[in-house]
Amino acid sequence: MKRGVFENLPLLGHTRALAVGFATLIFLGACTTTGNQAPVVDRLPSRSSDSAVATDGIYTVKAGDTLYSIALDFGLDWRELARANNLSDPGKLSIGQKLRVTGAPGAVAGGSASGTITEDSGVEITPIPPAGGAKPIENAPAPEIKPPAPTAVTLGFIWPHPGEIVQGYKPGVNKGIDLTAKVGDPVLASQAGRVVYSGNALRGYGNLIILKHDNNLLTAYAHNKTLLVKEGEPVTKGQRIAEAGQSDTDRPKLHFEVRKQGKPVDPMDYLPAR
Repeated sequence: MKRGVFENLPLLGHTRALAVGFATLIFLGACTTTGNQAPVVDRLPSRSSDSAVATDGIYTVKAGDTLYSIALDFGLDWRELARANNLSDPGKLSIGQKLRVTGAPGAVAGGSASGTITEDSGVEITPIPPAGGAKPIENAPAPEIKPPAPTAVTLGFIWPHPGEIVQGYKPGVNKGIDLTAKVGDPVLASQAGRVVYSGNALRGYGNLIILKHDNNLLTAYAHNKTLLVKEGEPVTKGQRIAEAGQSDTDRPKLHFEVRKQGKPVDPMDYLPAR
C-alpha cells in the first residue's frame, strides 16, 4: 500500500468542505439580494399631472410631455407653439425645458386690454366717450354684464356620433365622454372649425383629430380607425372627419372631449339633449 495516496485524504476532505461552505454562502447571498432588490422601474414616460400649469406664461416640460400634449393643454395649435419657441423638431423636448405658452398666435391671454370688457363669446365692448365734452354722470352704477352660460343652442354643437355613453366626464378620471361605436362608423365634426391636429402622437388617444373653434374651444375625437382630414384644413359642422375604431383602446368606441382654454370641460354642457 502506498501511504502517500492516503496521506492526502484529510486535505481533500477539508477542501471539499470549504467548497460546500463557499457555495452555501453564495446561495444565501443570492437569496438575500433577491429579497431586498430595488423594485422594477417603469421607464416609459408618464405625465405627472392631468392639468398643465404655467407660471408667468412659461411652462416647464415634465416627464411624458410632448409638444402635442402641451399644445392641447393650453388650447394651442402645436405648430404655433413650436414657432413661438423656435422649435425646429417637435419631437425633441427635454425635462425641465422652458416653453412660452402665452404670446403665441392663438394663445389665451391672461387678461383683457385696458378700457375694454371681454365676454366669453370673444366680443370686446369699448366704452364710448360722451359727446360734446359733457361729463359723465357720477356715481352711476355700472351695468353688470354676465356672459351667457354655454348651451347647445348658442354654440350650435351636435353629437359627433349617435352611440350610447359608456363612460361620462369625470375630472381627473375621464376628460371627456366615451360613446359606443362600430369600427368604420362615421365620426362627425361637432362644430365648424379648423384641424389643428391629425395623427397618433398623443399616447392614450390613438388616431386623434383635434378641431379648434371660436370662444377658445377645442374638440377632440380619439381612438379612430381612419383620419379623413389634415392639419390646417377647415371643416364644417357635421362633416365626416374620421372613421371610428379602437386604436389605443380595448374596444371600438369614440372618446370625445371639449376643452375651453385648454382645460377639459363636461361635453354634456355643450351637446344638445337627446
